[in-house]
Amino acid sequence: MERIETDKSFADYIVVAAEENGVNVIGLTRGKDTRLHHTEILDEGEILIAQFTEQTSAIKVRGRAKVYCRHGMIQSGSRQGGHL
Repeated sequence: MERIETDKSFADYIVVAAEENGVNVIGLTRGKDTRLHHTEILDEGEILIAQFTEQTSAIKVRGRAKVYCRHGMIQSGSRQGGHL
């Protein structure tokens, strides 16, 4: 039987488009203690499509990337500490 999500926040997707090598995308858990549960490393030009789920409450992006979501596009900073 197919499970249908009733909470719309679980259905939200983001797209992370890396603008440099070594962009880290880190999934963080829900619950009493927030913990890292998944990490991806992207190289320049690669994209990752991620979804918020019952297990994933937050997604951290470290490095220079564009993050697209239903709210628009957000530019993340440089890993090397450079300015936007």
